[in-house]
Amino acid sequence: MSGGKPRDKAALMNWIRRNSPTREELLASRFIRPFAHRVAHSHLWRFTRTSVPRGTALGLFIGIFFLIPGVQIIGVALLALPFRANIPIGAAMTFLSNPATTPFIIAASVWLGDKVFGFHANVATFSIMVEKGASAGEWVRWFLSDAAPAMVAGLFIISVVSAIVGYVLAALFWDNWIRLRWRRKLRRARDQRLDASTSDTPVG
Repeated sequence: MSGGKPRDKAALMNWIRRNSPTREELLASRFIRPFAHRVAHSHLWRFTRTSVPRGTALGLFIGIFFLIPGVQIIGVALLALPFRANIPIGAAMTFLSNPATTPFIIAASVWLGDKVFGFHANVATFSIMVEKGASAGEWVRWFLSDAAPAMVAGLFIISVVSAIVGYVLAALFWDNWIRLRWRRKLRRARDQRLDASTSDTPVG
Protein backbone atom coordinates (compact mmCIF):
# COMPACT_ATOMS: atom_id res chain seq x y z
CA MET A 1 0.00 0.00 0.00
CA SER A 2 1.46 3.36 -0.99
CA GLY A 3 2.30 5.96 1.60
CA GLY A 4 -0.20 8.44 0.17
CA LYS A 5 -3.31 6.37 0.78
CA PRO A 6 -3.48 6.80 4.57
CA ARG A 7 -3.16 10.58 4.13
CA ASP A 8 -5.86 10.52 1.43
CA LYS A 9 -8.23 8.65 3.72
CA ALA A 10 -7.50 10.96 6.64
CA ALA A 11 -8.16 13.95 4.37
CA LEU A 12 -11.48 12.43 3.27
CA MET A 13 -12.57 11.87 6.88
CA ASN A 14 -11.59 15.45 7.75
CA TRP A 15 -13.63 16.75 4.77
CA ILE A 16 -16.65 14.79 5.97
CA ARG A 17 -16.33 16.19 9.48
CA ARG A 18 -15.93 19.76 8.19
CA ASN A 19 -19.00 19.53 5.94
CA SER A 20 -21.25 17.69 8.37
CA PRO A 21 -23.37 19.47 10.97
CA THR A 22 -22.61 18.66 14.60
CA ARG A 23 -25.28 17.04 16.71
CA GLU A 24 -25.84 20.34 18.55
CA GLU A 25 -26.18 22.31 15.31
CA LEU A 26 -28.70 19.87 13.88
CA LEU A 27 -30.78 19.68 17.05
CA ALA A 28 -30.89 23.49 17.15
CA SER A 29 -32.77 23.56 13.83
CA ARG A 30 -36.43 24.48 14.29
CA PHE A 31 -37.35 21.83 11.73
CA ILE A 32 -35.49 19.09 13.59
CA ARG A 33 -36.42 20.12 17.13
CA PRO A 34 -39.78 18.24 17.15
CA PHE A 35 -37.88 15.06 16.24
CA ALA A 36 -34.85 15.70 18.47
CA HIS A 37 -35.45 12.54 20.49
CA ARG A 38 -35.07 10.51 17.29
CA VAL A 39 -32.11 12.35 15.79
CA ALA A 40 -30.13 12.51 19.06
CA HIS A 41 -29.65 8.73 19.29
CA SER A 42 -25.92 8.12 19.77
CA HIS A 43 -25.77 5.20 17.32
CA LEU A 44 -26.77 7.56 14.48
CA TRP A 45 -23.52 9.48 15.06
CA ARG A 46 -21.16 6.52 15.36
CA PHE A 47 -18.88 5.53 12.48
CA THR A 48 -19.40 1.78 12.10
CA ARG A 49 -19.12 -0.81 9.35
CA THR A 50 -22.87 -0.77 8.73
CA SER A 51 -23.82 2.85 9.47
CA VAL A 52 -21.21 4.44 7.17
CA PRO A 53 -22.32 2.70 3.91
CA ARG A 54 -25.97 3.26 4.83
CA GLY A 55 -25.30 6.93 5.52
CA THR A 56 -23.50 7.24 2.19
CA ALA A 57 -26.37 5.64 0.28
CA LEU A 58 -29.02 7.69 2.12
CA GLY A 59 -27.14 10.95 1.62
CA LEU A 60 -26.63 10.35 -2.10
CA PHE A 61 -30.27 9.39 -2.66
CA ILE A 62 -31.68 12.35 -0.71
CA GLY A 63 -29.08 14.78 -2.02
CA ILE A 64 -29.73 13.98 -5.68
CA PHE A 65 -33.48 13.36 -5.63
CA PHE A 66 -34.29 16.42 -3.49
CA LEU A 67 -32.26 19.24 -5.01
CA ILE A 68 -33.20 21.73 -2.30
CA PRO A 69 -30.47 22.80 0.16
CA GLY A 70 -31.55 22.43 3.77
CA VAL A 71 -34.31 19.99 2.91
CA GLN A 72 -31.61 17.45 2.04
CA ILE A 73 -29.93 17.46 5.46
CA ILE A 74 -33.29 17.46 7.26
CA GLY A 75 -34.38 14.49 5.15
CA VAL A 76 -31.19 12.59 5.98
CA ALA A 77 -31.61 13.32 9.70
CA LEU A 78 -35.22 12.13 9.78
CA LEU A 79 -34.62 8.98 7.71
CA ALA A 80 -31.38 8.00 9.43
CA LEU A 81 -33.14 6.25 12.32
CA PRO A 82 -35.27 3.75 10.35
CA PHE A 83 -32.30 3.01 8.08
CA ARG A 84 -29.78 3.04 10.98
CA ALA A 85 -27.55 5.30 8.91
CA ASN A 86 -24.75 7.61 9.99
CA ILE A 87 -26.02 11.21 10.02
CA PRO A 88 -22.67 13.02 9.52
CA ILE A 89 -21.80 10.86 6.50
CA GLY A 90 -25.29 11.24 5.04
CA ALA A 91 -25.27 15.01 5.51
CA ALA A 92 -21.83 15.33 3.89
CA MET A 93 -22.91 13.28 0.87
CA THR A 94 -25.76 15.71 0.13
CA PHE A 95 -23.15 18.37 -0.70
CA LEU A 96 -22.23 16.42 -3.85
CA SER A 97 -25.33 18.03 -5.36
CA ASN A 98 -24.56 21.74 -5.26
CA PRO A 99 -25.01 24.81 -7.51
CA ALA A 100 -22.10 23.65 -9.68
CA THR A 101 -23.41 20.10 -10.23
CA THR A 102 -27.19 20.66 -10.15
CA PRO A 103 -27.55 21.80 -13.80
CA PHE A 104 -25.73 18.67 -14.98
CA ILE A 105 -27.86 16.46 -12.72
CA ILE A 106 -31.08 18.03 -14.04
CA ALA A 107 -29.99 17.76 -17.67
CA ALA A 108 -28.98 14.11 -17.20
CA SER A 109 -32.28 13.39 -15.43
CA VAL A 110 -34.38 14.91 -18.20
CA TRP A 111 -32.41 13.03 -20.87
CA LEU A 112 -32.65 9.74 -18.95
CA GLY A 113 -36.36 10.11 -18.20
CA ASP A 114 -36.99 10.86 -21.86
CA LYS A 115 -35.00 7.84 -23.08
CA VAL A 116 -36.31 5.31 -20.55
CA PHE A 117 -39.97 6.34 -20.27
CA GLY A 118 -40.50 8.08 -23.62
CA PHE A 119 -41.34 11.54 -22.30
CA HIS A 120 -41.02 14.19 -24.97
CA ALA A 121 -38.69 16.47 -23.03
CA ASN A 122 -36.00 18.42 -24.84
CA VAL A 123 -32.67 18.67 -23.02
CA ALA A 124 -31.47 21.23 -25.55
CA THR A 125 -34.27 23.57 -24.41
CA PHE A 126 -32.99 23.29 -20.84
CA SER A 127 -29.46 24.19 -21.93
CA ILE A 128 -30.70 27.21 -23.90
CA MET A 129 -32.78 28.44 -20.95
CA VAL A 130 -29.78 28.17 -18.63
CA GLU A 131 -27.54 30.05 -21.05
CA LYS A 132 -29.96 32.91 -21.67
CA GLY A 133 -31.08 33.17 -18.02
CA ALA A 134 -34.72 32.28 -18.46
CA SER A 135 -37.34 34.02 -16.35
CA ALA A 136 -39.28 32.30 -13.58
CA GLY A 137 -42.35 32.13 -15.82
CA GLU A 138 -40.40 30.39 -18.57
CA TRP A 139 -39.07 27.84 -16.08
CA VAL A 140 -42.59 27.18 -14.76
CA ARG A 141 -43.93 26.62 -18.29
CA TRP A 142 -41.02 24.30 -19.05
CA PHE A 143 -41.61 22.26 -15.89
CA LEU A 144 -45.34 22.00 -16.63
CA SER A 145 -44.50 20.37 -19.94
CA ASP A 146 -43.17 16.82 -20.23
CA ALA A 147 -39.94 18.05 -18.64
CA ALA A 148 -41.23 17.64 -15.09
CA PRO A 149 -42.15 13.92 -15.23
CA ALA A 150 -39.00 13.20 -17.25
CA MET A 151 -36.85 14.97 -14.66
CA VAL A 152 -38.50 13.25 -11.68
CA ALA A 153 -38.19 9.83 -13.30
CA GLY A 154 -34.58 10.48 -14.26
CA LEU A 155 -33.73 11.84 -10.82
CA PHE A 156 -35.15 8.71 -9.22
CA ILE A 157 -33.07 6.41 -11.42
CA ILE A 158 -29.87 8.41 -10.89
CA SER A 159 -30.53 8.60 -7.14
CA VAL A 160 -31.05 4.87 -6.77
CA VAL A 161 -28.01 3.95 -8.88
CA SER A 162 -25.83 6.50 -7.04
CA ALA A 163 -27.01 5.15 -3.68
CA ILE A 164 -26.18 1.56 -4.64
CA VAL A 165 -22.75 2.47 -6.02
CA GLY A 166 -22.06 4.70 -3.02
CA TYR A 167 -23.02 1.93 -0.60
CA VAL A 168 -20.66 -0.56 -2.25
CA LEU A 169 -17.75 1.90 -2.46
CA ALA A 170 -18.24 3.05 1.14
CA ALA A 171 -18.32 -0.55 2.39
CA LEU A 172 -15.09 -1.33 0.51
CA PHE A 173 -13.48 1.90 1.76
CA TRP A 174 -14.48 1.21 5.35
CA ASP A 175 -13.20 -2.39 5.30
CA ASN A 176 -9.91 -1.16 3.84
CA TRP A 177 -9.72 1.61 6.44
CA ILE A 178 -10.26 -0.85 9.30
CA ARG A 179 -7.63 -3.25 7.92
CA LEU A 180 -5.18 -0.37 7.66
CA ARG A 181 -5.79 0.66 11.26
CA TRP A 182 -5.30 -2.93 12.49
CA ARG A 183 -2.06 -3.21 10.51
CA ARG A 184 -0.82 -0.03 12.14
CA LYS A 185 -1.70 -1.34 15.61
CA LEU A 186 -0.04 -4.69 14.94
CA ARG A 187 3.05 -2.94 13.56
CA ARG A 188 3.30 -0.71 16.63
CA ALA A 189 2.83 -3.68 18.96
CA ARG A 190 5.53 -5.64 17.10
CA ASP A 191 7.93 -2.68 17.21
CA GLN A 192 7.31 -2.29 20.94
CA ARG A 193 8.05 -5.99 21.53
CA LEU A 194 11.25 -5.70 19.49
CA ASP A 195 12.32 -2.61 21.45
CA ALA A 196 11.57 -4.36 24.72
CA SER A 197 13.51 -7.50 23.74
CA THR A 198 16.45 -5.38 22.59
CA SER A 199 16.57 -3.41 25.83
CA ASP A 200 16.47 -6.65 27.87
CA THR A 201 19.36 -8.19 25.98
CA PRO A 202 22.53 -8.05 28.19
CA VAL A 203 25.38 -6.04 26.74
CA GLY A 204 28.77 -7.82 26.36
